[in-house]
Formats: sequence, structure tokens, C-alpha cells
Amino acid sequence: MQKAVGGDKVVLLGSLVNSAAIILGGSIGLVIKKGLSDRLAKAVMNALALCVLYIGISGMLKGENVLITILSMVFGTLVGEGFDLDKKIKQLGDMVEQKVSSPDAEISVSKGFVTASLLFCVGAMAIVGALQSGLTGNHDTLFAKSLIDGIAAIVMASSLGIGVLLSAGLILIYEGGISLFANILAPLLTDNVINEMTCVGSLLIVGLALNMLKLTELKIMNYAPAVFFPILFGFFI
Repeated sequence: MQKAVGGDKVVLLGSLVNSAAIILGGSIGLVIKKGLSDRLAKAVMNALALCVLYIGISGMLKGENVLITILSMVFGTLVGEGFDLDKKIKQLGDMVEQKVSSPDAEISVSKGFVTASLLFCVGAMAIVGALQSGLTGNHDTLFAKSLIDGIAAIVMASSLGIGVLLSAGLILIYEGGISLFANILAPLLTDNVINEMTCVGSLLIVGLALNMLKLTELKIMNYAPAVFFPILFGFFI
């Protein structure tokens, strides 16, 4: 495949549309949220958590090498704990929360941000779609993902608040970065590597669902670097 011409704006079109869809869907969700009672909001939250659990379990089945998953989780957690990413994300959320009035004090901005970011970033569509955008200028995969994410953002923002909208920025950086460096990343991101990345990321999504159901209090962001370690271990194992 040859890299598309036309400048960075064309390369980033798919990522920009994806981010815009999340902001639009999240905004609609915030409007809907105002009309939900506490009982309905809690019910929606639990229903969403079950859907997240299903997404996580489905993605885990893509993995084919358990050793890569274990090593990725171990080394990724060491990196995440070393930088204490969970604490930094919460600090960022607290900063935003001080400037943005939240209609529901029980739900932190950081919680919505982390939950949405993991769901929108992890998965083959984000990686493959961004590669297609960067290498061929074909944005169809990211356009399809935008529709899915936009609908999901409506539901998520209605229960998790404004933090869901903030994830649009991370999506732009994540997908846009892959698109801009597609020529360098493409040889590294083989089908097997993408499957292992999806498997590891899906483990994090399962943990996220357990947190949403209030069964655990895992610091999911401290595990997040594990998603990228299959790129390294895929060449040695």
C-alpha cells in the first residue's frame, strides 16, 4: 500500500470525525442525563457495565498466545505503577472538575474519561482504521467506528457525565498518531500483534466492567501500558 498524498489534514480526517462523533454523542447524552432520575441513572450504569463486560470477554478470545498476554500485563503494570498513571489521570480530572460544574457529584470526571478512553481506544478498528487512513487515505473503517462510538457516547455520557467527552482528545492523539506514523508502525502491527493487543486491552475492559459494577477497585490506567507490549513480545515469542 502507498501512503496517501494531500497533507496531514487528509490523513487525520478519520480521527477528527471519530473525535467529533464522540463529542456530539456525549453532548446528547449529557442532555438526556438531566432528565434521568437517580434510579434510572443507576440502572443505565449497571446495564452499560454488563455491555462493557461482554465487549471485554469477546475481545479476549482474539488472543492466541497466553505467554504474551501474561508478560504484557506484568511489564505494562510495572510501567503504569512506576508513573502512577491512575493518579495523574485523576488529578487531571480534578482540575477539569473544578472548572466544570457537574450535575452529579457522585461521578468524577476522571472516571468517565478513563472508562470511555479505554473502550474507544482498545480494539482492532482503532488500530487498523488509523493505519488505513495513514497509508491509503481510506477512512471508511474510522467512519464506521465513529458511528458506533457516537452511539456509545450517548449512553455512556448519560450515566458517566462530561468525562466521556474529554476522551475525544485522547482518541485524536491515539488514532492520529498511528495515522501520521503509519509507514513506520505498519510493519510492526501484524495481524497477530493486533489480536494480542486486543486481547490484553480486553482484559483491561473486563476489569473496568468489574469496577463499574462496584465489585473491584482496580486502578485500570496503571495497567494500560500493557496494551502496547505485544508489539515488543510478538517478535520474540
